[in-house]
Amino acid sequence: MSMLQEYRNIEEQIRELKERLNSMSNDDKLKKEIEFEEKLRSLMGQYNKSLKDVAAILDPDNKLAAPKGKAAGGAKRARKVKQYKNPNTGEVIETKGGNHKTLKTWKEKYGADTVESWVTILG
Repeated sequence: MSMLQEYRNIEEQIRELKERLNSMSNDDKLKKEIEFEEKLRSLMGQYNKSLKDVAAILDPDNKLAAPKGKAAGGAKRARKVKQYKNPNTGEVIETKGGNHKTLKTWKEKYGADTVESWVTILG
C-alpha cells in the first residue's frame, strides 16, 4: 500500500470516528451515564471510598468479581507448608518448596516417590 493510500485511509477512519463521536455525544443514555459517573465519583471522594470499597459494599460475597488467577491480576497463589517425617530416623522437616537440602538428600537416598509418601500438608 502506498503512503498516499494509507494516509487517505486514515483520514477516512478519522472522519468516520468523528461522526460516531458526535452522534454519541448527543445520546441521552450516554449523558445520563456520564452524569451518574461524575456524581458517584464525587460521592466516593466525599466519603473517601475507592471503587473496591464500593464494590465490596454492593457485593460483599464478591460474586460478581472475575475469578482469581493469572488473568485476573497475575498474583501467585501461596504455597502450602509441607511436613515430611522420615520414618527411619524420626527427623521432621517443614518446607514450602522442594529446594530443601535435607529433602533433596532423602530423595536421593530413598527415592522421590517414597519421600513424597511421608508428606503431611499443613496449610
